[in-house]
Amino acid sequence: MSSVHPVLLGGTWRASAGLETFTATNPRTTEPIPDRYPISPWAEVEAALQAAEQAFREMLEMPAEVRARFLERYADRIEARRAEIVAMAEAETALPAEPRLNSTELPRTTDQLRQAAAAAREGSWALPTIDRQRNIRSMYRPLGPVAVFGPNNFPLAFNSVAGGDFAAAVAAGCPVIAKANTSHPGTTRLLAEEAFQAVKEAGLPSAAVQLIYRTSHTDGERLVSHPLLGATAYTGSRAAGLVLKAAADRAGKPIYLELSSINPVVVLPGALRERLTKVADDFLGSCLLGTGQFCTNPGLVLLLAGPDTEAFIAEIARRFNAAPVGTLLSAGVLKSLRESIRRLQEAGAEVIAGGQPGGGAGFSHRNTLLKTTGRQFLAQPEAMQTEAFGNESLFVVCRDEDELAAVLEALEGQLTGCFYTDTQGSDDKLYARLEPILRRKVGRLLNDKMPTGVAVSPGMNHGGPYPATGHPGFTAVGIPASLRRFAMLACYDNVRPHRLPPELQDKNPNGRLWRFVDGEWTRS
Repeated sequence: MSSVHPVLLGGTWRASAGLETFTATNPRTTEPIPDRYPISPWAEVEAALQAAEQAFREMLEMPAEVRARFLERYADRIEARRAEIVAMAEAETALPAEPRLNSTELPRTTDQLRQAAAAAREGSWALPTIDRQRNIRSMYRPLGPVAVFGPNNFPLAFNSVAGGDFAAAVAAGCPVIAKANTSHPGTTRLLAEEAFQAVKEAGLPSAAVQLIYRTSHTDGERLVSHPLLGATAYTGSRAAGLVLKAAADRAGKPIYLELSSINPVVVLPGALRERLTKVADDFLGSCLLGTGQFCTNPGLVLLLAGPDTEAFIAEIARRFNAAPVGTLLSAGVLKSLRESIRRLQEAGAEVIAGGQPGGGAGFSHRNTLLKTTGRQFLAQPEAMQTEAFGNESLFVVCRDEDELAAVLEALEGQLTGCFYTDTQGSDDKLYARLEPILRRKVGRLLNDKMPTGVAVSPGMNHGGPYPATGHPGFTAVGIPASLRRFAMLACYDNVRPHRLPPELQDKNPNGRLWRFVDGEWTRS
């Protein structure tokens, strides 16, 4: 039997006191991976919190340059170890090394680390605001230690010890307690090893980055509600996320959740008349990419009844049946997908392609397409919006424009929503009617583009109304806005000049910092 990997606590890799262990599983072979990882008892979680609090106090006294140097050095170290990290991630997730992990996700991971470093160094993310007449000044300041719960579907770019939440928290000045996703603990361990080396090289406190692999559900609730914790970032299932949210809310602790989204795509008649095959190409590539295991996967397609719609659905069904079947991330994902499809069927949806497990290597489910009417959707809107996380989508055919508008009104909050319209203007009137309805339901609105893929751009919003996320005012992707989740607005009223943070003193500390001074944005 293999030895148990250590946890990273208080600046050292140490053997866990936990008596229970777990292993990851190779989804393609369905065989367990030999490495064993500990389930940490509460005493270790408490120790991590105490160490993180001390690290936070030390980080408050350090210039932003130290955090920026860490993030950049960490990105360098990930790239230097990319072959081993990519191989481990492929074994634990069955996501292909090329192009997904090595050429797409790893570069995205290091890019967002470097973007976060630039934001920390420049400082404008903190929105320094100065009212000289009243001598009142404010800016965002770090909240405290942050717990990051990473998802199963992005072992690098959303990893709890390397992903966007991690980068944003550190850039804002917060130490991170990473809780690994149990689907890819080995990948997280390799990343944490490089993060810890970068901590030492950059001069951050040794407990600025800590790693535990798993806790009991009860201890997870205690963690997110602990007095020493500043905030939590969580990406995962709605059920587990809401349990953590309830615990955090009871303690008044911020928690930023990414929970559930089916990302409606509205295809208007003119788009099908003009470019049916192109829309089908776009949809197939988006829906089946990564075996559909994206939080922005198009799980709902809304159409108006007509011969072009029937031809479009028939074409998609044919392609779904002919397309290769990918491997799902875990047995749990397969089980959840089967249950979700069954619930959609019980609500009245008809399977017109796939519908059964199997068809691919390891944990797999046939590419599945379901169809229902607008009337049936409106009869059971909650059940019809069940998220089937995987290679599945539901088509809703509405009899007229009024019914299509009613379906949009019935939607829950989503991460994204998309319209496909023609280029000649025949859909413009209907678009103008429907867009205000969908706009309120989604964090990101797209035109003539499928939602899969989230660019790390300052203009990005990877968020949305509940239940897509826990709060519609924040984004998990997009620097610098993502940093402000882990900060508090700190006001200084008549504070003596030498006692102010450098960002709020009259002199611009680095000459590049944008500040809102007496009603105007300026670098002067």
